[in-house]
Amino acid sequence: MEFTKELYERMMCVDPAQIGHYIQNGYMSPSIKPVFQKAKIAGPAVTVWMGGNDNAMLYYAIEHAKPGSVIVVDRGEESVHACCGDVVALVAQLNGIAGIVIDGMATDSIGIEELEFPVFCKGFSPITTNLLCQNGLYNVPVQCGGAAVTPGDIIFGDADGVIVIPPDRLEDLLVKAEKANINEAKMKEEFCAGKQMSDYFPGLHSMVKQL
Repeated sequence: MEFTKELYERMMCVDPAQIGHYIQNGYMSPSIKPVFQKAKIAGPAVTVWMGGNDNAMLYYAIEHAKPGSVIVVDRGEESVHACCGDVVALVAQLNGIAGIVIDGMATDSIGIEELEFPVFCKGFSPITTNLLCQNGLYNVPVQCGGAAVTPGDIIFGDADGVIVIPPDRLEDLLVKAEKANINEAKMKEEFCAGKQMSDYFPGLHSMVKQL
């Protein structure tokens, strides 16, 4: 499946939470959050595995990934060394990368926010990686935030978290999310006009009484 500009624009009009209604797996741990609140990403995954104090493979991925890709970084057990700061984010932005998702630490949070480049991570650290070229894998299946990510999977994230969508499920889930947007807009209007949740779910009170 080709990830087109049209698909990207449609995804930018819905939220991951709308798709979250319809999936039972393929979501990353809520501990992975954007560096800044308004960050939003959608795009095909280019994956990286790299451990310890080495960030060479991330540099490689930034130069070789197609524009519009989301780079997903599996840091293994590493939880101290930050592999992405504002310089890495700037280079990625200039190369057309849509965002970076790290199962680990980032740094230079203020600088990344000023760039308005979407970086998602577990937290921040002043202890950084180095260009050592000692380990790393490029575009292989990885784990990120407890979710399996295969190169080409669609990564979709905002302030509420990140989900991983198999390409063959994207259109169906996107249609569901678009319909949910329309339904929720109507419900909000009706709530403001006086309706209650039990008007939509007539059996609500009787079910609660049985608890």
